[in-house]
Amino acid sequence: MKTKEMLSTHPQRPPVEISGLTQCIEALWDCAVVCTSCADACLGERKVQELTRCIRLNLDCADICQATARVLGRQTQFNVQLVRSQLESCVIACRVCAEECGNHAEMHAHCRICRNACQNCERMCQELISRFAA
Repeated sequence: MKTKEMLSTHPQRPPVEISGLTQCIEALWDCAVVCTSCADACLGERKVQELTRCIRLNLDCADICQATARVLGRQTQFNVQLVRSQLESCVIACRVCAEECGNHAEMHAHCRICRNACQNCERMCQELISRFAA
């Protein structure tokens, strides 16, 4: 991705290290794509009704991850309070989605992959939150 290169050229520097910010943004985009794909795979399963909650949480998590990535990519007049709040929401979305996908991980490989992507994204968001001054 060109995210790190772009952030490095921005005239306003973020209040955190660019490499940590970039890693989080990349984890967010990855999680969004994986969650969307998992929802689609769930829709293709024979017993789709049993996966309704999983599909809903996949799509919610994907939307929240995408929004968070977009907010993090904006550096002009960076609002730490708003960004921290968005990251905290994303942590919750990833945790809830990972737990639900974990319920189906043994039966569906796509849910196992999604659970892992959500756990990684949650971890990256928590790391970035910890880098902001309280």
